[in-house]
Amino acid sequence: MLPKTHRTDKKTLERIFKGGRFIKSQNLSFRFLPGGQNFMASLVVPKSVAKSSVARNRLRRRGYAVLEKYLKQHPIKLLGVFVFGRGSQEFFSGRKKAGYDPVDNMTREITALLSKAEKLL
Repeated sequence: MLPKTHRTDKKTLERIFKGGRFIKSQNLSFRFLPGGQNFMASLVVPKSVAKSSVARNRLRRRGYAVLEKYLKQHPIKLLGVFVFGRGSQEFFSGRKKAGYDPVDNMTREITALLSKAEKLL
């Protein structure tokens, strides 16, 4: 889990949504602002994606675990918010099967979005 010092608070979230840049992938969108002392990010899973709070929390926990691993390898300085899209529950949740790994899917999308954001800085 990403430490609380690396998660955005409400004031920062409002600032990011008002004036941040925007990158979108198939199942995730990423709003971000350059700067800050260190990397801070949050994950937002709307009720339109998953009605059950258990499913929303599962997606959020998996996302924070992926972010933590990525930041150990590539420290960057920006403030951001990941917002899950409608098709993300089918793509990112469930159990690992032959040919389907939800954590690997999430890792690929988050790392792609963060590398695009680094190039735009």
